[in-house]
Amino acid sequence: MDNFNIIYKILKELEKAMDYDEFYMDRISAERLKISENRLYKILEMLTKEGYVDGISLKYGVQGECIISVNNPRITLKGLEYLNENNLMKKAANFAKGIKETVPGL
Repeated sequence: MDNFNIIYKILKELEKAMDYDEFYMDRISAERLKISENRLYKILEMLTKEGYVDGISLKYGVQGECIISVNNPRITLKGLEYLNENNLMKKAANFAKGIKETVPGL
């Protein structure tokens, strides 16, 4: 699966969780996303470092094992902006695709 699709799914789940008191990490588990745990950890680390999510902390042990600490994970304003921009890009791509399909010779 494309990394950006995974990022979108993670952010979308965190955005949905804004309506609830608690977020359950199984909503974005490696198994549910059909990716390796290593990939999930690296993506979560990137999302945290870039300021798209808050409340998730990852540390790596001496032997490379990942220790994840979760304290009220949530999407940030920057994460919401990413979702909005991504959604607008999808709409524009679908619009362009529709024009191409209806106008011969493009």
